[in-house]
Amino acid sequence: IVVTGSDDHLWKMWALPDGNILMTGEGHTDWLSGCCFRPSGTQLVTSSGDTTVRIWDLSRRGCILTLKGHARTVQDCSWHSQGDYVASASMDSTSKIWDVNSERCRYTLRGHKDSVNSVEFLPFSSTLLTSSADKTLSLWDSRTVSRLF
Repeated sequence: IVVTGSDDHLWKMWALPDGNILMTGEGHTDWLSGCCFRPSGTQLVTSSGDTTVRIWDLSRRGCILTLKGHARTVQDCSWHSQGDYVASASMDSTSKIWDVNSERCRYTLRGHKDSVNSVEFLPFSSTLLTSSADKTLSLWDSRTVSRLF
């Protein structure tokens, strides 16, 4: 199974190797820039040019949560390995850590001087990696929101 996002504002889940579409998600109002499965495989997070991050419940076949708070396009998204937190990277030069259970932004990471283009939780740790158009990488401790590197 693979998930893709597109300029048509949709994400699609495909079966491999036959290429059949298993599911389609609609609700974003601009292009999709990223998608990532929850580690349990029951949900999906997507990021979009519409400045939102959305959580999708795959068994319900729909969006269950829209996270708003970025001022510009959200470039990327990532689930924490425990599944309770999602990180997002935006063209507004920030990354955010979202608490999925409380449905709100827990932290905003500031420090890059240009668009944050990718974000990834390191497996089984509290460390978050961001990369930016300012030509830097940063490692963050997501518990204290301190920059490690």
